[in-house]
Amino acid sequence: MTSDRTPVTVLGLGRMGATIAEILLRNGHPVTVWNRSPGRAPQLDALGAVRADTLGAALRAGALTIVSVYTTEMVAELLHAVPDDLTDRTVLNLSTGRPEDARALAEWITKRHGRFLDGSILGMPETLGTPASTIVYSGSPEAEAEHRATIAELGTAKHLGADTGLAAAHDLAVLAGMYGLFGGFFQATAMMRREQASATEFTRELLVPWLRSLLDTLPALATQIDTDEFPVTMASVEEHQMVLRMLLDANRAQGLPTDLLDPVLGLLDAGIARGNGSESLTRAVSVLLDHPVHV
Repeated sequence: MTSDRTPVTVLGLGRMGATIAEILLRNGHPVTVWNRSPGRAPQLDALGAVRADTLGAALRAGALTIVSVYTTEMVAELLHAVPDDLTDRTVLNLSTGRPEDARALAEWITKRHGRFLDGSILGMPETLGTPASTIVYSGSPEAEAEHRATIAELGTAKHLGADTGLAAAHDLAVLAGMYGLFGGFFQATAMMRREQASATEFTRELLVPWLRSLLDTLPALATQIDTDEFPVTMASVEEHQMVLRMLLDANRAQGLPTDLLDPVLGLLDAGIARGNGSESLTRAVSVLLDHPVHV
């Protein structure tokens, strides 16, 4: 029995890769799988997955190869070992990496007559294959046109453009927001525990409702950043500086380090030194943009 669905190869059978393979198998795709450690994700065998003996055979089996390992650097290491097997093949990388890693890998694959898309999954294995997961990807417009329907089976798919590094930049920017949120959460709950208060009750009753209300304001604040206009909304840079200094003093009085929030105060101080004290808090982004780090 033959299938008219796109043959797909999945490289990397961790939780994410195994889930990708399972979704595509259940959707009727011929799926070939390969993992550096043989025998991973045995549940795929009963669904009809074909296990390739070699990486080269795996690449040749699929019109589209989806790679899910830890980093884009690891993807490059794998593919560099089998350059001749990339001809007329499309590789979609769903591993975490830097924009420059994605662009370098795209150039290398293109020279070997293959096509490359770099992407990221904004979601968990449990939400893959549903609108609750978003797949952002960028790179070859020709490959995107050919394989967009297959990629969309994994979640809400968004092609960001031909620049291969765009998806990685968006992914890492989302993670920057996430880690900033966690940093504030860690500081806040440490303050509660210092006072012998319940971190759970505080988070559920006060912190989460407050943060949810703030999330709704972010698009308007982002518009200030895009337009380079910073009218005060909640409070000015100077007012936020006063509150943040008070907050840091309270943490020190509790015997808590303030390393997570000190850089934010540094941004506000720098903005005030530039004469931006009466503007919106979003003006702090200008300090970041005007002081790039040269690697």
